[in-house]
Amino acid sequence: MIEIEQQPWKDMVRHAESTYPNECCGAMLGRTENGKKVVTRSVPLANSFSGEQGERYELRPEDLLEADKAARAQNLDLVGIFHSHPDCDAYFSETDLKNSCPWFSFVVLSIKKGKLDHANSFLPDFDQTKADKEELIWPKS
Repeated sequence: MIEIEQQPWKDMVRHAESTYPNECCGAMLGRTENGKKVVTRSVPLANSFSGEQGERYELRPEDLLEADKAARAQNLDLVGIFHSHPDCDAYFSETDLKNSCPWFSFVVLSIKKGKLDHANSFLPDFDQTKADKEELIWPKS
C-alpha cells in the first residue's frame, strides 16, 4: 500500500498536467511505516527521452541520484517513481516493466485532455516479468 499526502499529490498532478501532452516523471520521497509507504514529498524530474515524449519517459540516473540524496538529507527514503500517461489509462506498460526497479512503487497518472482522470500504483516483481497493482491512497480534494 502507498499513501500520498496532500501537498506531494498536488505537486505530482500539477507536474503531470503542466507537461501534457508529454509524459512527466518524478520521484516520491517518504517513509515506510508498518509495511505502508507514505509519500511526504514529490520531486518533479525532467523527461530526458530523446524521442516522442508523449509516448515515453526516461529518467537521467544523475537526477535519480540527486533525488535520493535529497531524501537522505531529510531523513526520508526514495520510495517510488511517478509518471503520466497522456490521453490513455494508468497502466504499467512493457517499457515501464523493463525499466522498473522492484523495490520502488510506480504511480501512473492518467491525464486526459490535460486534466487528471485517474491513477494507479504498481509493484514490479524482482524478475521484472510482471507488476501487481498496489493499493493507492491519495487526497480526493
